[in-house]
Amino acid sequence: PCIWGSTYVVTTQMLPPNHPLTAALLRVLPIGVIMALALRTLPKGEWWWRLLFLGLLNIGVFQALLFIAAYRLPGGVAATVIATQPLAVICLSRVLLQARHSRLAWAAAGTGVIGVALLVLTPAARLDAVGVAAAFSGAGCMALGTVLTKRWTSPLPLAVYTAWQLVFGGLFLLPFALLFEEPIAHLTVMNVMGYAYLGIFGTGITYMIFFWGIRRLQPSAVSLLGLLSPVMATLLGFLVLGQRLTPLQLLGGGLVLWSIWAGQKPAPERR
Repeated sequence: PCIWGSTYVVTTQMLPPNHPLTAALLRVLPIGVIMALALRTLPKGEWWWRLLFLGLLNIGVFQALLFIAAYRLPGGVAATVIATQPLAVICLSRVLLQARHSRLAWAAAGTGVIGVALLVLTPAARLDAVGVAAAFSGAGCMALGTVLTKRWTSPLPLAVYTAWQLVFGGLFLLPFALLFEEPIAHLTVMNVMGYAYLGIFGTGITYMIFFWGIRRLQPSAVSLLGLLSPVMATLLGFLVLGQRLTPLQLLGGGLVLWSIWAGQKPAPERR
């Protein structure tokens, strides 16, 4: 999530403007295809449709909904709504994994939403029904993908497991990028470096780390770690772009860090 938090700075400083779907496509599909060709391993049996479904949830549909929300909402509103994902993960884990969560875990998830709101919301924030619906749907989509990743333990190597999800997610995004955005007229060296960073570090490596972590941690703990992304984005805005930090933002960052710490506490054992 810390690497994902650098996406904002890279996108605004290194990529062509007004091409969000193209950016999502280029960060997902090329690295997925390269990994799949290099590994030369195909899924078998039910893992074709499972990886297709997970690729849509974790990457393709999630990215599309995320950019709809980003277009129709201020960034702070979109980030705050998507920060409800840990709450959705807790609910879905209860149903699909029969997982038990302590009151502290619920409190951590709720506090995380408040912390992100203080961190990124501005007084000028406005609401849009379609944008809010897209943000909530994106949060639910990623939450379901996280829980199913835990439920469906894959026999495939982690890199293969990641590569095919990226391919399926990228293929879903391809027609949307072609239909709704003009081709990029000119690519500079800086643009290519930005896309390469997002593809290699911001997607290929980070998704492997993400899926690896889900195999070893509870989904609720993983989703709370995701709240580090807006914290890192705000911190990089301060360090790189010269943006100012207010006392409320510092309070929000502290609440997010507390929620992440509290969310790692194991649930009490059933008697």
